[in-house]
Amino acid sequence: MTPRHDGDAPDRAGGAGRPERSGHADDGVASRAPGVPGTAGAPGTAGSAGTAGSAGTARSSGLRGFVGRLVEDLETVRRRDPAARGRVETALVYNGLHALWTHRLTSRLWRAPAFPRLLGSRTLARLLSAASRSATGVEIHPGARLGRRVFIDHGTGLVVGETAVVGDDCTLYHGVTLGGRGLPGVRGRRHPVLGPGVLVGAGASVLGPVTVGAGTVVGAGAVVTRDLPEGVVAVGVPARVRAPRPR
Repeated sequence: MTPRHDGDAPDRAGGAGRPERSGHADDGVASRAPGVPGTAGAPGTAGSAGTAGSAGTARSSGLRGFVGRLVEDLETVRRRDPAARGRVETALVYNGLHALWTHRLTSRLWRAPAFPRLLGSRTLARLLSAASRSATGVEIHPGARLGRRVFIDHGTGLVVGETAVVGDDCTLYHGVTLGGRGLPGVRGRRHPVLGPGVLVGAGASVLGPVTVGAGTVVGAGAVVTRDLPEGVVAVGVPARVRAPRPR
């Protein structure tokens, strides 16, 4: 079981509201790693060899980071769900984990550079997302941004919209909707932003471009249509703040 390190540098760098930044930033830095100086444009020189080496290092680093994120997701389930047992069993039976893993891939395809998009990376992302929805009962749009150590418990019926942002260490139960309000012609952000450590109970809906503050609990069945402050408990339809979150 992997111990949790709350003070990891990627968490501090990502911050609230930008949960995926650390992974993409690492990829970007690696892809810009300078090569060994050489003769410009001369094939087979030290310069071209250095550039090829840098590209290989970038791909290797990106793959290691991606696999590391998948392992972290697995360990998060084992740490936060008392019913989770061995790694193999957890990896095989948790539909929320399967949906999250698929989203890690589809999100990268969705945010691929222009050339892969011309080759259909976004279409592939939507197809994989649709297949995951059919297999797991969890629908996460490839455009949504999910942070680190997100825990989807049970998961069936969960819907996360295209412009939603889910911060690090959030917990989402079955039947949760992070959706829009169905207003015609609305562009830009249409879905909620959840700060770090937010818990959204079963059957709750958070609708529109609202922000839920860090550490807040949204009770089961609640409907949130306005911003919520940090560290509170919100219940009811429409959701109202009832008390500070117990520590």
